[in-house]
Amino acid sequence: MLRLTYICIISLPFIIYYLSKVIYIEHNSSKYSEQDRYKIARHMVSIMKFNGLIHTKAYGTDKLPPKGGYVIYANHQGKYDSLGIIGAHQKPCTIMMDAERSKLPIASQFVTLLKGTRLDKSSMNAQFKTVLNVIAEVKAGRRYIIFPEGGYYHNRNNVHEFMPGAFKCAMKAQSPIVPVALIDSYKPFELNSLKPVTTQVHFLDPIYYDEYKDMTSREVSELVRSRIINTINKVCEC
Repeated sequence: MLRLTYICIISLPFIIYYLSKVIYIEHNSSKYSEQDRYKIARHMVSIMKFNGLIHTKAYGTDKLPPKGGYVIYANHQGKYDSLGIIGAHQKPCTIMMDAERSKLPIASQFVTLLKGTRLDKSSMNAQFKTVLNVIAEVKAGRRYIIFPEGGYYHNRNNVHEFMPGAFKCAMKAQSPIVPVALIDSYKPFELNSLKPVTTQVHFLDPIYYDEYKDMTSREVSELVRSRIINTINKVCEC
């Protein structure tokens, strides 16, 4: 939290500017394409990384599907996870986020800017409608980031069990699934330090519909989780 507090203090003028800009964009949404919004979001991420002495190495960006919608499934380590992925992902993507967490300052404006999806975990009916909406958006070509662990309390480089239901968004849309292995992504905001930190984002080989069409959601979740774990183990052993 020390680094996050430090970033908020030294980036205060930028935060005020961008929060105001998000409000303006929402009132003039027809003037801003998804590409425009994503460009602004990535600039916000770059400022945070620079001021926070955070460096992220990205691998496997050449493996990403060249067109169409897909869902990115990543292990969850902390508040920096989605920022690291967005900073490494050139094409516009957005995020599905727990509705309660999305109400936090800055996070709320960030989700709004990216036209992300807020998942209300208190209502099964609301969750069902939200998932149906995400499926339709992915079919229409949008790219989503989902963290199937559901939480990140002191996960670090350990990968907890995935929720099979999280994979319904990709499976029902018959879209590619892109596993992403995050390494040391907890360090920016969990370690009580201002020393420079380096995180890693590994985009793994996409899993296309033909490969998983005969699998259950649990089998798909185990496949994705195993590939992420194997990558983390391989990198951390070097």
